[in-house]
Amino acid sequence: MQRASGLNIPQTLDEVCDPTVLALVVYDMQAGILSQIANGRQITERVIQVLDAARKARIRIIFTRHMSLPKELMGVSQLRTGKAWQRVRSVDEVKPWFLRDSPGFHLIPEMTPLPSEAVFDKIAMSAFEGTPLNIALRDCGIRAFAIVGVAMEIGIEPTVRHGADLGYIPVVIKDACGCGHRDAAERSIASLEFAGDTLFTDVDTMCAQFQRMQQELARRAS
Repeated sequence: MQRASGLNIPQTLDEVCDPTVLALVVYDMQAGILSQIANGRQITERVIQVLDAARKARIRIIFTRHMSLPKELMGVSQLRTGKAWQRVRSVDEVKPWFLRDSPGFHLIPEMTPLPSEAVFDKIAMSAFEGTPLNIALRDCGIRAFAIVGVAMEIGIEPTVRHGADLGYIPVVIKDACGCGHRDAAERSIASLEFAGDTLFTDVDTMCAQFQRMQQELARRAS
């Protein structure tokens, strides 16, 4: 671990994988979104693998859900986004897709949070915008977060960029992040790699890190 001005400066995955400073964000694993992802089943299986390993390592876990507002409350940004996503010409044709308690809004059954985990709803793409995520992580002394879910090119990239701007170290588990448009997702990853403030890994490597943390917790308890 490098140090400067009395601070630890993590550079590697090993150095950020500490259950006292790392959280897991499970991004928008909702029925109505996964149904639009070509490899939704494979992504679900990989997210489950990461989630199970994180739970065993006692990592703090937060789920997000994307929520549409009733049309009467949709403003300029919401209507413009709705037009773009739904490929319609008029705002009159926009329909809220993820209204609270609609079937597509709910997390898939495999993602049912435990009582010790939180679910934050959002209307923006960044999981930090308009949610308690930042204050909740700060209050727990979290300095890094790993992220899985869908979709890389729509919401995961904005969340990672926002998190880095807030001073967190993001860890993208690439093969557990689904996409709706492969080329766009690859551009998102390339852009994050170029910026340089994000760590990248895969499911097997991250689960091995979680197993190491689980073993360390057991050693300390013995």
